[in-house]
Order: sequence, then structure tokens, then C-alpha cells
Amino acid sequence: MEQLEAELNDPEIWKNQERADSLSRSLKAVRSIVAPYDRIKDKYDEINELAGIVEQDDTGSLESLMKDIESVRREIDRLEFKSLLGQESDRFDAIMSINAGAGGTESCDWASMLFRMYTRWAEDHGGAYEVIDQQSGDEAGIKSVTMIIRADFAFGYLKAETGVHRLVRISPFDSNKRRHTSFSSVDVVPDIDKDIKVDIDENDLKIDTYRASGAGGQHVNVTDSAVRITHEPTGIVVQCQKERSQHKNKSTAMKYLKARLYEKKRREQEEELMQSYGDKKKIEWGSQIRSYVLHPYKMVKDHRTDEQTSNAEKVLDGDLDNFIEAYLKMMARK
Repeated sequence: MEQLEAELNDPEIWKNQERADSLSRSLKAVRSIVAPYDRIKDKYDEINELAGIVEQDDTGSLESLMKDIESVRREIDRLEFKSLLGQESDRFDAIMSINAGAGGTESCDWASMLFRMYTRWAEDHGGAYEVIDQQSGDEAGIKSVTMIIRADFAFGYLKAETGVHRLVRISPFDSNKRRHTSFSSVDVVPDIDKDIKVDIDENDLKIDTYRASGAGGQHVNVTDSAVRITHEPTGIVVQCQKERSQHKNKSTAMKYLKARLYEKKRREQEEELMQSYGDKKKIEWGSQIRSYVLHPYKMVKDHRTDEQTSNAEKVLDGDLDNFIEAYLKMMARK
């Protein structure tokens, strides 16, 4: 931390804005670990000192001491949880894509519910989000949406959400009030640091332009400002239509493509590692990971960790930390 602070205090560093921004992000990540540790240590030393002088019959002081001990334990648990986020990309912002599965309006509505769930998670964690591409459903909801979620360790947490999410409920679109099952997929990649280089051969790219379908006024509807890029060797397709400028949309799409390629390589390496332990099935990114049941009973269950709760409304309102923590602890054990 001292080394990073010394570099940032050098006036010359600000002549290279990208380098300065990268150092600032690194310093913020280190401080998010060091500061809680220092606070916990100071509190522990204080409790240890008080424990040596409190009389056994002083019930008031003993109760206060026990509350302080419990508070420190909770802080240690939070710090231990954060220590699970040790990979290079964990500190990055997250690029999340949500895609409705087969099922028309039902799946599109489910995709919009997931979109709301993750944006509420971001807001609850002091973060923000920016939509870079969105396609609305024919009648309701969304067919697909891609957004950048900016929060501390956003990718480290949200990588746990990659996979297929299943919803069971009485359909609000069915006049006969029948139960429906809907699926939507979630994919999360890191918004990679500019210092990380991803080589892309321009000859491997197919670039198409089209008219944007989202909000943005008359301009985006009459010009081919939206950009779709296909990386032919891998079949990865990215697109962006949030800007009026085709050039800006292409730049954002290229950034997203680099993130997808970077994460693809990371996942392949992780799959190889898990296979070497004879447990490859634990990291099948396209498999169903969680069910959200709203009828005939209420339950949300993660099929990877068996973490579950009956408070489905709270989960759909962005309360995902228990599921994320269970997944990260499971992966750390592996």
C-alpha cells in the first residue's frame, strides 16, 4: 500500500492518466482489505485490555464486552469473505448479460425480473450500472440486456451468478392462471483493466452495423449507429447501441469483446484445474444453477451449493449475498 501511495504522490504519474487510474484502482482494492484489518486489530486489542480489568460481578460491563466481541466476529467474517476474492480480475467491474430463454413473453418477463434483481444488488452495494445494449420483448419484458455494473469487487461477487436461472410461478400473462416454468441465462465477465492486453486479429472480426432499437431519440432510429462484432474463431458475438455515435459504439463493443475473450480463457483454465481434481461438473457454466419457485410454495435454491431460502421476494429484491458467499466458499474449498 505504501508503494502504491508513493507512486500516486509522484506528480509525474498524472501525465499518464491510464497508469494513474490503474494505480488508484489497485490502491482502493488494497485499502479495502488493510483498513478493515487495522480496525479489527485495534478493536481486538481494546477488548483484550478491557477483559483484563472488568470485574466478574460487573454484569453491565460484561454484557457490553460480549457485544463488542460479537461485533468483531462479524467484521472478521466479512473480511474472511472478502479474502475469497483473490483473483486478479475479482476487483474489476462486471459486464453482465441477461438473455431470455425459449418461452416468449414469459421468459422475457423473467429476464426483466433478473435485470431488476441485479440492479438492486448493485445499488444496495453502493454501486451503479450502465446499460450498453438492450432488446425489448415483443409484448413485455426484455429479450436481452447487457450492462456494466460498477461496484467494489463487482466481478468477484457476480461471477457466482453465471448460468441458467429457472423461475416457476403462476403466469400473469395466462388468463387460465396456469403454472409456468421460464428460463433465462446470465453471463458475467470482468470489465478488464486497460493494463491487461488481449490480442485480437482484425482479420478474425466480422463487423455489422444496424439501426438501434432502444431509446435515444429520432437520430438512433434513422442511422446505422449500432454495432455488432462477431469474433469468428470463437463465435463470440457482442453488440452495442447505447451511443448515437457508431464509432463510440464500436469502441464499447470491442471492449466487451476483449472482456469476453479474457474470461473465456480464464474459464478454460479453471475447468482444466477442476478436471485435474476429478470434479469438472462443478464448473459447467451453461448449466442450471438456481431455481426461484413462487408457486405452489416459495423457495429459492442454488443447485450448486444447496443454499436456499423461503424468502423469495427478498432475493428478487437483490438480497443475493448468502448465495454468492456460499458459492465462493465452495470454490475456495475446491
